[in-house]
Amino acid sequence: MAEALEVFVKAATGAPDKLGDCPFSQRVLLTLEEKQVPYNMKLIDTSNKPEWFLQINPEGKVPVIKIDDKWIPDSDVITQILEEKYPEPPLATPPEKATVGSKIFSTFIGFLKSKDPNDGTEQALLNELRAFDEYLKDNGPFINGEKISAADLSLAPKLYHMKVALGHFKKWSVPEEFTYVQSYMKAVFSRESFQRTNAADEQYIIAGWFPKVNA
Repeated sequence: MAEALEVFVKAATGAPDKLGDCPFSQRVLLTLEEKQVPYNMKLIDTSNKPEWFLQINPEGKVPVIKIDDKWIPDSDVITQILEEKYPEPPLATPPEKATVGSKIFSTFIGFLKSKDPNDGTEQALLNELRAFDEYLKDNGPFINGEKISAADLSLAPKLYHMKVALGHFKKWSVPEEFTYVQSYMKAVFSRESFQRTNAADEQYIIAGWFPKVNA
């Protein structure tokens, strides 16, 4: 049995003993779960970072993982290393598909922070979701077809944040007409790996976005 990897992720805002709301942390946890790599999860209170954590990771960002006695930050780098070190099951997404849906997160944030309903931010998000819906219609059910891959594990937590944050702050939800996006979200959110690595409660996701919405 492989030795459990130490992985440091964000603790919940106001509840340092609960798993928090970082989609990049969840992406790494999802990768470990899907590859069935044993791990020990350590929660970091990002509003009060412990000194020992800043010594191993001066930037103070999560996620961070310890592999072969090296501390590795950045979810892009971590997931790449996990793919190389634990090739089964393969999760690599072909390069031509790796960026599918990648603009949804930034357009969601633009709309979430917007104070002006006529500034085009909602339309920008709808355009990205429509493009993703059309992609899934021809290529789905997942980004790389029949099997889940790294691109899904990156996108799924961000879509969940979009669903929770826009539902709470704007009473907005993904339009019913985007049936393939709806099915996709249902499929990825209901996976056991997602259930096991998701924020302990939706309220922690809302609390995480609160300062950005009210900035």
